Amino acid sequence: MPGNPSAFEDLVAEGEAVPTEGWDFSWFAGRATEERPSWGYAGLLAARMAEAEAALDVQTGGGEVLASVPAAPPFLAATESWPPNLEIARRTLAPLGAVVVHVDDTADLPFPSDRFDLVVSRHPTTVRWDEVHRVLRPGGTYLSQQVGAGSVRELTDLMMGPRPVHPSRSPLTAVADAEAAGLEVLDLRQEALRMEFHDIAAVVHFLRKVVWIVPGFTVDAHRGRLAELHGFIERHGPFVAHAQRFLIEARKPER
Repeated sequence: MPGNPSAFEDLVAEGEAVPTEGWDFSWFAGRATEERPSWGYAGLLAARMAEAEAALDVQTGGGEVLASVPAAPPFLAATESWPPNLEIARRTLAPLGAVVVHVDDTADLPFPSDRFDLVVSRHPTTVRWDEVHRVLRPGGTYLSQQVGAGSVRELTDLMMGPRPVHPSRSPLTAVADAEAAGLEVLDLRQEALRMEFHDIAAVVHFLRKVVWIVPGFTVDAHRGRLAELHGFIERHGPFVAHAQRFLIEARKPER
């Protein structure tokens, strides 16, 4: 690798040391960038929350996105599967009076049927469309920004070799699954968003934090590819990839 080999080791060590709890990406400032979807999920979320009576945020992470709403509904609940995030979410969402419940991502939701007029989720790992339908009131809506198929595939392919893009995360699949569960899709939008990684520490931390990009990622197992990428960034500037995102909004029909 070009330059001082110790620089590579220092950057890798830095990327390994940054805590991965929560869903706060502020550490990446100046080290990596990602375009934001044009629809502005946070603004849509705030508008829907202001009109809701009872709302649920599924897979809230550390609650950082939900905490941004200026006004919470009279009843607000959130679920999260990863124990380190639970306490973060409970602290973060306490000012909104939210109830935060530990729920595995594929499990049934521990709420009565027809409980919520709004269910939201940003970047869920999976969606139980049947459970979304069950807990929504008739006329209630589901709003979600999701990670599309092949997201950041440039980095996946670099680390693991070329991989087929699985259709399970495609907007087409999401629409089919939502409709199969009995929901009516009101809105669907999708965009490819430019990402830039300015140093190898950012790559290492990103792959530790967003674990589905390179499943089973460890520095030791991928050191050779990381060294190649470090050299590329030093010679040619930021490594560019593209995040795939789509927005879906669906409604439970009135009885």
